[in-house]
Amino acid sequence: MSDTIRDTVILGSGCAGLTAAIYAARANLKPLVIEGHEPGGQLSITTLVENFPGWPEGIQGPELIENMRKQASRFGAEFRMGHLTHAELGKHPITLHLGQEAIHTRTLIIASGASARWLGLPSEQALIGHGVSSCATCDGFFFSGHEIAVVGGGDSAMEEALFLTRFATKVTLIHRREHFRASRIMLDRAIAHPKITFLANTLIEEVLGVEEKTVKGVRVRNAVTGEESILPVTGLFLGIGHEPNAKMFTGQIDLDEDGYVQTQNQVFTRVPGVFACGDVQDRRYRQAITAAGSGCMAALEVEKYLEEHGR
Repeated sequence: MSDTIRDTVILGSGCAGLTAAIYAARANLKPLVIEGHEPGGQLSITTLVENFPGWPEGIQGPELIENMRKQASRFGAEFRMGHLTHAELGKHPITLHLGQEAIHTRTLIIASGASARWLGLPSEQALIGHGVSSCATCDGFFFSGHEIAVVGGGDSAMEEALFLTRFATKVTLIHRREHFRASRIMLDRAIAHPKITFLANTLIEEVLGVEEKTVKGVRVRNAVTGEESILPVTGLFLGIGHEPNAKMFTGQIDLDEDGYVQTQNQVFTRVPGVFACGDVQDRRYRQAITAAGSGCMAALEVEKYLEEHGR
């Protein structure tokens, strides 16, 4: 156990965490960035990013993350692999447990993100970034003039499908049950759209095109009859939600019914000195640029907090 007390620790190394690290490091706070099970966040499994300002030709997601990481390191940010097993947020200094190691810090920035829910198929995992996506806003443009499919039965799936009709010639909504759990207004909008068709009681068995490294279709099975068929699509979007990586803080900070960190004034949690930014507290936008913006806010608030407490 180290007796060193750090000024700030940043949990997560996606866009939010790395932006916070850049700002905190430039303020000479010598931040420690803890990288968890998904270093780089969702951008690390994204291909071309065309909507991040400053890259007129676009940039690969892993390259953008690596550039941000180098920028933070240049100013003195320290990176460490580790998995947070337990946190004591009510104590000062705050204590973070990474296995047998305990880290003490005056402030904490929670930027642990939200992981997309996947079907868990090997073929699906192999084609993430090659026609399989969990973000219509990020990747919809690449499917202009194509027939695509969206998986899910809730509001997220309806929103994804409706957005994708701007680009695709046809959107097939696949749901494993007969009844959709989406709100009536969202379901009615999807039903009324001429480009959207529905496949209820349908399970995806395989995403085709692994050898070609591009989606060639999906093999589906009717959950009632067991009949299998091939749906000829070139893109598959997962609309089954995200899982915020905040369970380890249950009971110590406020989480909403889906597990997202609840914040006030953008990034403040109810615990003094603990701030949250990025997808772990943003269930609405979930974009790289909004995550980066909130990471900046969190770092600036950390700086102000430390100044107010004599640092």
